[in-house]
Amino acid sequence: MTADDTYGRLDDDDYPAYTMGRAAEILGTTPAFLRAIGEARLITPLRSAGGHRRYSRYQLRIAARARELVDQGTSVEAACRIVILEDQLEEARRINAELQSHPVGLVDHADG
Repeated sequence: MTADDTYGRLDDDDYPAYTMGRAAEILGTTPAFLRAIGEARLITPLRSAGGHRRYSRYQLRIAARARELVDQGTSVEAACRIVILEDQLEEARRINAELQSHPVGLVDHADG
C-alpha cells in the first residue's frame, strides 16, 4: 500500500477506520450501545483481521442519529427502526428527484 492509497482512504466515508473504543468515544456513548445497534442491524461493522469491530464515518453518523433518538427517550430498537425508515425515505426522495429531472417518455395507452 502506498502513501497515496492511505491518504485516499482518509477521505472515504465507508473506510472502517475507527475501533469500537474510538467510535464510542467520538459518539460520547459506550461500546455496549454500539453492540446494541449492531444487534438491531442498524449498522454492521467490518471486522479486522483479528476480529475486532471497525466503523466508518458513515456508520458513525448513523449511530449518532440513533443515539440522539435514544437520548430523547426512544428505545434502541425503535430508534434503529426510525433511522432505517429515515434513510429509506431520503433514498426514495433522491430517486424521485432524479426521475423528475430526467422524465422518461410515457405512452398513453388509453386512446388505443
